[in-house]
Amino acid sequence: MKAVFKILLLTVITTGLYGCSSFGKGLAEAFLEKQQSVDTRICEVWGKPFGGLSPFLVNPAGKMKVLMVHGVGDHLPGYSTQFLEKLAKELDLPVMSAQHKNIMLTSRVDTSKNLGNLRVNRLLSKDRSKELLFYELTWSAITAKQKEVLAYDNSGEYSFRRAEMNDLMKKFSNDTGPDPIIYLGESREDILVSFAQAFCWMTKSDWNSLPNDVTQSCSFNDDAAASNIRKDQYAFISHSLGSRITIDGMQRIASLLDQRDVEFRLALKDKEIPIYMMSNQLPMLQMGRKLPDVSRQKAEYCQPEGAKYQQRMLAKTPIIAFSDPNDLLSYAIPNGFVDKYLDSRLCIDVTNININVATIFDAFGLGKMASPIDAHVGYDVDDRVVALVAKGIGNKKTAKIINERCRWTETID
Repeated sequence: MKAVFKILLLTVITTGLYGCSSFGKGLAEAFLEKQQSVDTRICEVWGKPFGGLSPFLVNPAGKMKVLMVHGVGDHLPGYSTQFLEKLAKELDLPVMSAQHKNIMLTSRVDTSKNLGNLRVNRLLSKDRSKELLFYELTWSAITAKQKEVLAYDNSGEYSFRRAEMNDLMKKFSNDTGPDPIIYLGESREDILVSFAQAFCWMTKSDWNSLPNDVTQSCSFNDDAAASNIRKDQYAFISHSLGSRITIDGMQRIASLLDQRDVEFRLALKDKEIPIYMMSNQLPMLQMGRKLPDVSRQKAEYCQPEGAKYQQRMLAKTPIIAFSDPNDLLSYAIPNGFVDKYLDSRLCIDVTNININVATIFDAFGLGKMASPIDAHVGYDVDDRVVALVAKGIGNKKTAKIINERCRWTETID
């Protein structure tokens, strides 16, 4: 889409230089190249220091496990490959399993349901002392069938009538726009079950015990799951709607674990599980929703002296929220939002990261411009985003690119 945006900009520029096409083309190309040669995109971090994934890779007792949850739009298994390869390089994990493992997810109560795919990769350091298990959840199969009602609009019968840029934008809208609407309907429960199944497999198994190329459900009511929770380390990486799914999924698990799976619940409430949210949309996706059953009670659930401390779900859930101001679908998390709208039992703290992942162009006095599509989809390939996920900020192992390119404002309670 970046190439499409450049074509649009070149059209604007060359139109203003009517009659001097060759001069306009050369000037425009030189202008764009010059702007791209100096990267002045902002990176501003507000929050407490955090270490990223790196400190947890050396864990003799257990493993570091990461679950990635995609956002709106149709996705195929393997969508996270570019991000995974960048993350592996940043974490110095050059050894990868020859083959990934796939589990076709289904419901425990209805095994005929297709709840998406869970793909697992294993990454290691050269000396095998560091290990990362990377779980990629693809849930879009759940919504794909319902989105077929708009398929006619992408056909040649209608698309040829649109201008080229408008047609590209309309197809993008048809692919991504329905998912938040569908999520508010009957498919929401299936999507949350898909997340719960992915998290269950993440907690239950190590690499050797994971099944492959099977359609199979998972249960938290298992001694292995509780045992692994105690010794393994976990993190979530989510994009757009995937962040809402992750939060809702954990809140759903919290409500279910109050009733069963006692050993798993006891193990989970001593864990800290960060969520790295790309193109954060929690404020927008909160509109029209009921408040959680448990809110405005963080002190009671999350402080050791709190009256309900033993009823917490997690010891802490740090949210690291990435937002590009030119991403039309992304929002920072404002003060008071967590306390009012998110489950107190998750014990959430927030770090907001304001970062340009899309290139900003100065269009010859027409104003500064950035592609909103690039600003929405560019997080997982941005080197600074990857470095923050890998090594955090405010610690001795913070990546050089973060120290040089990001401004950090530390917050205190």
